[in-house]
Amino acid sequence: MKKLLVVFLFMIASAAAAMAQTLAVAANAADMADLGTIGVEGSAAVSQHWSIHAGAKFNPWTFAKKDTFNGLFSEPNPDQKQNRKQTYAVGARWWPWNVYSGWWVGGKAQYQEYNRGGIITKTAEEGDAFGAALAGGYSLMLKEHWNLDFGLGLWGGWTKYTTYACPSCGQVVDEGQKWFILPNELILSFVYIF
Repeated sequence: MKKLLVVFLFMIASAAAAMAQTLAVAANAADMADLGTIGVEGSAAVSQHWSIHAGAKFNPWTFAKKDTFNGLFSEPNPDQKQNRKQTYAVGARWWPWNVYSGWWVGGKAQYQEYNRGGIITKTAEEGDAFGAALAGGYSLMLKEHWNLDFGLGLWGGWTKYTTYACPSCGQVVDEGQKWFILPNELILSFVYIF
C-alpha cells in the first residue's frame, strides 16, 4: 500500500510540475515607441524546448500639427504622421535550455493591415501584408513569475498596396502588389508567467 501511495504522490507531483509555468502573457514596451502601438502576446509551453505564441498589435493614432488660427486640423495636412495598423501573428519559439529562460529563436506567420506615412517621406502607403517572420532573443528571468525579453525580428512576404502623395490628400501615385523584406520588431517585453 505504501508503494502505491508513493507512486500516486509521484504522479500528482509530476502532473503539477508539468502544469507549472506553461502559460505566459507579454506586452512589448518597445512597440509604444512606434507612434503608440499597443501589443500583447500570449504563449504556452508545449515541451521543455518549445513554446507556441499568438499575438496582436494595434495602432489607431494619427498625429498632425494643429492650425494655429482656429485650433482645428487643416485638410489636407502634409505634416500628418501615422503608422496605423492591426497585426495578427501565430508562431513558435525554440529554447535551447528551457522554455521561458535564456536564448530563443522563433518563427511566425503574420498578417498586417496598415496605413503609414509622413514619417520618413511625405508619401503614405496603405495595404494588406501577409508573410513569415524570424526572430531571436534572450529571456532574462527577473522573479518567479516575471521575465524581461529582448529580441529582434525580420519579416518578408507579399503586400497589396496603394501609395498616396501625402497621408491625408487622397491623391494616388502608385498601386499594385509586391514582395517585401522588412524589420518586424524590436522586442523589449515584460512577460508574466503563470
